[in-house]
Amino acid sequence: MYGLVMLVAIPLGRYIGKIFNYENTWLDAVFNPIDKLFYKIGGINPAKEMNWKQHLTALLTINAVWFVLSMLVLTNMAWLPLNPDGNPSMSGDLAFNTTVSFITNTNLQHYSGESGLSYLGQLTLMLWQFISAGCGMAICSAVFMAMKEKTSTTLGNFYSFFVRSCTRVLLPLSFVVAIILVMNGTPMTLEGKDTITTLEGNEQNVSRGPVAAFVAIKQLGTNGGGFYGPNSANPMENPYYLTNMVENVSIVLIPIAMIFALGFILKRKKLSWMIYSVMTLGFLILLIPTVISEMNGNPAISHLGIAQNMGSMEGKEVRFGAAASANWATYTTCTSNGSVNAMHDSMTPIAGMTTLLGMMINCFYGGVGVGFLNFYIFIILGVFISGLMVGRTPEFLGKKIEAKEMKIAMIIALLHPFLILVGTALASHLYAGNPEAYAGWLANPGYHGFSEMLYEFTSSSANNGSGFEGLGDNTPFWNIATGIVMLFARYLPIIGPVAIAGMLAQKQHIPESNGTLKTDTSTFGLMVFAVIIIVAALSFFPALTLGPIAEYFSAK
Repeated sequence: MYGLVMLVAIPLGRYIGKIFNYENTWLDAVFNPIDKLFYKIGGINPAKEMNWKQHLTALLTINAVWFVLSMLVLTNMAWLPLNPDGNPSMSGDLAFNTTVSFITNTNLQHYSGESGLSYLGQLTLMLWQFISAGCGMAICSAVFMAMKEKTSTTLGNFYSFFVRSCTRVLLPLSFVVAIILVMNGTPMTLEGKDTITTLEGNEQNVSRGPVAAFVAIKQLGTNGGGFYGPNSANPMENPYYLTNMVENVSIVLIPIAMIFALGFILKRKKLSWMIYSVMTLGFLILLIPTVISEMNGNPAISHLGIAQNMGSMEGKEVRFGAAASANWATYTTCTSNGSVNAMHDSMTPIAGMTTLLGMMINCFYGGVGVGFLNFYIFIILGVFISGLMVGRTPEFLGKKIEAKEMKIAMIIALLHPFLILVGTALASHLYAGNPEAYAGWLANPGYHGFSEMLYEFTSSSANNGSGFEGLGDNTPFWNIATGIVMLFARYLPIIGPVAIAGMLAQKQHIPESNGTLKTDTSTFGLMVFAVIIIVAALSFFPALTLGPIAEYFSAK
């Protein structure tokens, strides 16, 4: 699967680089008229340059408009059209959580898709999956432009980057993936439930809908929200091992391609390979123990004398098995995808910890566009620390990094652990103070129960959306608390890197000299990797000790 990713990601990165550089591509004849139509309808002048503040204003404004539209749809689904199964409208707190979840590219789902939404609701959320992914690519391209220019106050046009990301990357790729899914049995219809006769001779209603289109963009846009409650563990979303491979490849395809696009845009391929290598090293460090742990089986079951020749199969689909489920779990938590083909709550403690770490670090590939923005913060920290070590003024791509940029970088670096740990501490305090009142939250109030609450806030802050589904999360507390975390965790880590890149772009360019710190070398790559690991270890090790690590030793 990873070989297929790389086979497609490198040429796709070159193609994305041409799109953001406005170079000619073979698809221009098809998409130029479509783009012009959108510009005309929206009153957009794509040639008008924007500074970094205008980019952020555009992103935040249109996200606010989409928030209102989504709330209106989700709270009125019962009487709106395209509701053949008669599904009810959402409550206010659940609609708030769901709307925030989808516009922030998180897709945390405190509802079951086939029974919690009408087809209009599903199609509305599918639109947000395009919009949120397109926003991530567009704002990332603005940072690319800031890194590209020697001295500039303007960074292209956000609306143009956004439209081109959607029409020329997300839409054609989603069409290809959706066709593959349809040809392998995934539903694509607006008809209501179908009635089938089971092998036992009983009649059963099976939900259908525009599933193939929904699943395609959920994977490619690192969205992750399932049309059905079990997500890609449901055979209607993911029928065979072939579709499992296609969906798995789709999860990391664009995040990796964006790294190679950076190299083509800046004409610094060594820099993009350094970034890719650091991300891949971290990814493999998490992937390998996850697969090994799941293949070795659950030690608690081994103590009962039960053979586990297929590995730990609790919560797994037999058509995929333990290894492919562990592989997917690492792909989906190292990105901000969050889709699942197995239940993460049933994973062994080591696998549970590595999936948590993938989201806690949140930059080993990461989400579409925003994964690089998270990594960019660690590059700034790495440059600053390296400059102090060698006694030189910190510089990155010919621009001095000064106090203002470092303050922003440190605030953004500390924001992620702050949101996760404060949220988990609050939930733990409430439960421990009155376990009877909050008994519906945890079926297992021990180490694993703590991990469930930690996972929920980690997933929300990483804009991931997967969950340890033993947690009873459709309550006002969880809907509102995780919704607030998702908002802060989405927009502040975008605002920070864009502000840093914009301020650096305005500074005087300093030509490279023999004393310039090289940032495209393996040495600097290891420095950045060390910074990432130290920040993650210092921030999250105590919480992991209380959860999956304690659970691991208790099961020995």
